[in-house]
Amino acid sequence: MFVQGPYLSVRLLLVAALALALIIADSQFGQLDRLRSWMGTGVAPIVWLGNVPGRIGAWSEDLVTGRGVLKERNDSLNSRLLVLERRAQKYAALAAENSRLRELLNASARVDDTVVVADVIGVTPDPFSHEIIIDKGSRDGISIGQAVLDAEGLMGQVVQVNEFTARVLLISDSSHAVPVQVNRNGTRANLLGTGDPDVLELVHVPETSDIRVGDLLVSSGLGGVFPKGYPVARVTEVSHDPGEPFSDVEAEPMAQLNRSQMVLVVFKEGAGSGMAPATEVSE
Repeated sequence: MFVQGPYLSVRLLLVAALALALIIADSQFGQLDRLRSWMGTGVAPIVWLGNVPGRIGAWSEDLVTGRGVLKERNDSLNSRLLVLERRAQKYAALAAENSRLRELLNASARVDDTVVVADVIGVTPDPFSHEIIIDKGSRDGISIGQAVLDAEGLMGQVVQVNEFTARVLLISDSSHAVPVQVNRNGTRANLLGTGDPDVLELVHVPETSDIRVGDLLVSSGLGGVFPKGYPVARVTEVSHDPGEPFSDVEAEPMAQLNRSQMVLVVFKEGAGSGMAPATEVSE
């Protein structure tokens, strides 16, 4: 039989008083910290057991994951990897192009004449002809005979011009010759292409000429085709054949004939007024 009346009010009052006393004791003296710690330790196994069903469910779901789901995830990861690799390759290409632009900028600063930057867009398919095609033509003021450089040295000269493109004969072509001089002492000679992009040959060099391995050959300006003073090649071999009046002298081109993707087309003083201003680089 449930009893109501004064006894219930007294019990509620006692419980409230006890609760108030515990609150004051805990807040003022910290007397219940140890009891709270014991209670938390005792409840921990119950909390752990309460999480067991969820863990078992997650483990079971991973265990029964189908092969199709795994394959789909793997394909998705492979696709993302391909995208990231493509981006990395693009960034590497952009970095290389930026480096080439800086090299060309430095090279143009060393050139006294006006120049225009051009991209190499093709090479001739004839294995016996060393020619490249650039993306500048008559509308940019390009004309036959202009010298073409890269960031390292002389590459060749323009031999054919269309409205939008031009064809450049490289110094390595067997039909090409460049009047040069030894930068160290001014000795002059003619440098011929051999058909090998890595080997050039000095011809009719007297055996008594002072030419050494390592000498820098620069354009002499004779003939009026190439401006004077541009690096052309570096001597790699000098041999003397007893009884012969001339020495055999080989040199390596300074320009990266097979690798350069951007070049400088040189305009002589007073020329090139028809060039597009956006592509002109001048001192």
